[in-house]
Amino acid sequence: QPQLVESGGGLVQPGGSLRLSCAGSGFSLEYYTIGWFRQAPGKEREGVSCISVSGGYTNYADSVKGRFTISRDNAKNTVYLQMNGLKPEDTGIYYCASRSLGYSSSCRPGGYDRWGQGTQVTVSS
Repeated sequence: QPQLVESGGGLVQPGGSLRLSCAGSGFSLEYYTIGWFRQAPGKEREGVSCISVSGGYTNYADSVKGRFTISRDNAKNTVYLQMNGLKPEDTGIYYCASRSLGYSSSCRPGGYDRWGQGTQVTVSS
């Protein structure tokens, strides 16, 4: 079955960095918009960042703009989320997902139809 597999989460101190990976397994990511989402305890899932098929368009939530960078390497069938200057409020489960129906800059979860299993990110001193 085609799958999206996230990795790279962990525990980090405030101000630290993590690099998340979203890899396609039996699934070519090059044909899809890819988004990163997160869900903190007690909160709804929110869009963090998304990237177009070609990488020509990227969008970020205001809360992470300037700290996070999304990128893709289609040759490696992988999308990355570099997270710098992490804050405790960044804590949550991070998911990647694919969107087949065109690109939307809103990065809304409802527009994505295939999801990974998630990777935990904890920012704490």
